[in-house]
Amino acid sequence: MRTYQRLRIEGGCYFFTVNLAERHGNDLLVRHIDDLREALRTTMRDHPFSIDAMVVLPDHLHCIWQLPPGDDDYSKRWRLIKARFSRCVDRGEQVSASRQRKGERGIWQRRYWEHAIRDEQDYQRHVDYIHYNPVKHGHARTPHEWPHSSFARWVERGMYPVNWAAGPEVVECEWE
Repeated sequence: MRTYQRLRIEGGCYFFTVNLAERHGNDLLVRHIDDLREALRTTMRDHPFSIDAMVVLPDHLHCIWQLPPGDDDYSKRWRLIKARFSRCVDRGEQVSASRQRKGERGIWQRRYWEHAIRDEQDYQRHVDYIHYNPVKHGHARTPHEWPHSSFARWVERGMYPVNWAAGPEVVECEWE
């Protein structure tokens, strides 16, 4: 059996993708966006980290975190966020026999994908990926249209123009 090992860097900067267990047609994350925000806030208070960029889609999310110096335990933070969010959601999801035996809910995929950010270029590529994701999945015509994203914050700081990644037909219609 293969052993999965995660790269751990104290004070590291990481990109994450976290999915719901049942992705197709599921809008749980945006329907319960306030519960997700509270789960994040509470976890950040108890186990500090910063969120540099984030997008929440109906069935998954992407984010970049910066951990504090001397700390590499992002697993604990994700475990807490998932558990806190799950407690806010009414039961009723499908739960596999394996999860039932372990007393688990069926809201989140057990694992998540993490990537240690290597340098500035890698960082910017992942920030762009996060902000473009609602367009990629057909939830918005431009990153600016999607409300559950850090894109507007990046625009306010002058890091992106408001019409970034908008096709010519959108730019001509909305920002002339």
